[in-house]
Amino acid sequence: MVIIAFAPKSSKFLPHVLCRKFKHCAVIVKDKNDFLLYQFVSRNHIDIIPIKSRDIKILTAHGWRFVYVPCNLPYIFPIKTWTCVNLAKYAIGIHAPFIQTPDGLYQKIYD
Repeated sequence: MVIIAFAPKSSKFLPHVLCRKFKHCAVIVKDKNDFLLYQFVSRNHIDIIPIKSRDIKILTAHGWRFVYVPCNLPYIFPIKTWTCVNLAKYAIGIHAPFIQTPDGLYQKIYD
């Protein structure tokens, strides 16, 4: 199971200009008893942050939305990507080149 987390805030300039509701997305994967959050920082730089279910509740209180996708991670993960959306699309196996914003990815998952 893969969880895609959508955040309403970002510290980058371009998401504030290009994106509407969600400005950032991250990939969360279950790891034994805890979770691993794959945080896209910049091009080709991904931080892996161990979190607990309590942290997910805290992020929910700060406006994050979580979408549970019933799939497995690819064999090679994480990969070097250009955006957080490309990382999330690769994680869940979506091949849609015109989806480039977290809002578009959120709509694609629910369609």
